[in-house]
Amino acid sequence: MFGANQPIIVLNQNIKRESGRKVQVENINAGKTIADVVRTCLGPRAMLKMLMDPMGGICLTNDGNAILREITVQHPAAKSMIEIARTQDEEVGDGTTSVIVLSGDILAAAQPFLAQGMHPTVIIRAYRQALEDMINVLRDEIAIPIDLNNREQVRDIIRSCIGTKFISKWAEMAVDIAEEAVKTVYIEENGRKEIDIKRYAKIEKLPGGRIEDSYVLKGIMLNKDVTHQKMRRRIENPRILLLDCNLEYKKGESMTNVEMMKEEDFSKMLQAEEEFVQKMCEDIIRLKPDVIFTEKGVSDLAQHFLVKAGITAVRRVRKTDNNRIARATGAQIVSRTDELKEEDVGTNCGLFEVKKLGDEYFTFITDCKDPKACTIVLRGASKDILKEIERNLQDAMSVARNIYLEPFVVPGGGAVEMAVSNALTEKSKSITGVEQWPYRAVVQALEVIPRTLTQNCGANIIRTLTALRAKHAAGEKNVGINGDTGELVDMTQLKIWEPLSVKLQTYKTAIETSILLLRIDDIVSGSKKKDKDTNQNAGMSEQSMQE
Repeated sequence: MFGANQPIIVLNQNIKRESGRKVQVENINAGKTIADVVRTCLGPRAMLKMLMDPMGGICLTNDGNAILREITVQHPAAKSMIEIARTQDEEVGDGTTSVIVLSGDILAAAQPFLAQGMHPTVIIRAYRQALEDMINVLRDEIAIPIDLNNREQVRDIIRSCIGTKFISKWAEMAVDIAEEAVKTVYIEENGRKEIDIKRYAKIEKLPGGRIEDSYVLKGIMLNKDVTHQKMRRRIENPRILLLDCNLEYKKGESMTNVEMMKEEDFSKMLQAEEEFVQKMCEDIIRLKPDVIFTEKGVSDLAQHFLVKAGITAVRRVRKTDNNRIARATGAQIVSRTDELKEEDVGTNCGLFEVKKLGDEYFTFITDCKDPKACTIVLRGASKDILKEIERNLQDAMSVARNIYLEPFVVPGGGAVEMAVSNALTEKSKSITGVEQWPYRAVVQALEVIPRTLTQNCGANIIRTLTALRAKHAAGEKNVGINGDTGELVDMTQLKIWEPLSVKLQTYKTAIETSILLLRIDDIVSGSKKKDKDTNQNAGMSEQSMQE
C-alpha cells in the first residue's frame, strides 16, 4: 500500500536500463577496445591506419585524433574516450595516441578491484591522489628547464616530436618550418605571451612538386585573382585597404518589388544606383589605395571606377584571410566606405603579386615588416600525402608553441613514465588502508607506454621492461626505450624530449576520464517502438493491396 504523498515511479517499457557492476565492466571494456584500435600507432615504428569516410575519401594516418574522429561508435563510454583525443589535440596538439592508450590501461587497472567488491569511490580517491602526486613528481623532480635562446635545444625537441610521424624523413625541413612559423606569430604584450597558430599560421596545400619545395611565406597567400583583367597584378610597397562590405548597389531588405508609373522613373532608379556606387568608389579613391580586399562582392560598375583610378580589387576573401592580411599589413578592416580614415590603410607590405601556379591564380602579399602572420606552402605528390603532412606539421607547431609558452621538458621514450612509476611505487608504501592497492595499480599502469613502444618495434617485452625497471631502481631516471631498435638508451644522449605541458595534459586527461567512467553505475536510454510501428505499417500496406 503506497502512502498518500509517496511518489510512484513508472519506467516506460521501451526504456532500456542497465546498472551496477555490469555497466562498470562494460565501460572498462569499451575503453580498452578504443585503446586497442590506436595501440599500434605509438612510437617511431608505428603502423598507419587507412580510413574511408562515407564520401569515399581515404585518409592514411597514425595520428590518434585523426583515426578516432573517423570512427563511428554507439557505446557512450567509447564516445567519451574518443572525445579525450580531441581535447588533447585542442589543448596541446600532441600526445593523442598516448592519452588513449594510457586511459585504456588505467581503466583496466580498476577491473580486479571492482570484481573483489571494492567500492568505486575508494578506487577514485586513490586515482585522484595518484594524479596529484604524478604532477608534483613531474614538476619538481623530472622536468628540466630549457633556454629558449639555445636554438639547437629547441630544434631537438621539435625533431623528437616529428620522429614518430610520416614527415620524419624530411625532419630538418619540418623543424625549420614549425620553428619559423611559431616565431613569426609569437607576440608578447604586457608580460602575456600569445601564439595563435590556428588563426595566423595558415597551411596552403598545393599538389605537385616535391615535399622539399615546401616553405614558410612571411606574408599571406590566397587562392584568388584580381576582379578585372586590366587591374595591376604586381605592385611594390602597396597601400592596402580591407573592407567587409559590398561594393555594389544596396538592395532594400524589405522592399521586394517597385511600381513605376512613368518611363523616367526607371532611368531615375538606374541613376540613383550609379550615383550610390560612384559615391562608395569616391570614398575609397580619396585615400589613394593601391589594392582593395573585400569579403563581399564588387559590381561591374565599381570595377570600372576602380580601374580608372588604377586600383586593384580582390573580392570574396574569407573572414579568416582578411584578419591575417590585417595583422600582416597593419590595415584595419572597415565596414562602411564613408567611415574610411588614413590610419585604416595598411603600408607594412613590400610586394603585392598575383602568380599562376598550375591552373590557378594565387595572390601573394610578401616582404612585410614584422608580419605576425604567415602562410605555410606545402608541396607534395598527392592530396592524401599533403593532408598527412599538414597533420604532422600542426603537431610540430603545437610542440614549438608549448615550449615557448612553458619552457620545460621531460625525457621521452617511456623514460618519464618509468621514472614517475618508480617514484610513486616507493611513496605507495607509506599509504595505509585499502587505497594503497588501486594507487599502486594506477602507478603501474603508466608502464603501458614503454611496454607499447617495445611491442611496436618487435623487441622482447618482458626482458626489456625488467631491465628498464632495474635501471630506474638504480637511479638512472633518463633511461628509456629506443623506439626503432627496442634497446635501452639514455634519452639525453639520443636527444628525445617531450614538452612538460604535453605530459601533464596527458596524465590529467587520462586519469580524469577514467574517474568519470568509473563513477557511472547506470545507463538509461530511451528507444522508440520501432518493431511495433514496422508491424503496423506492414499490416496497413497488406490491407490496402487487398482492397
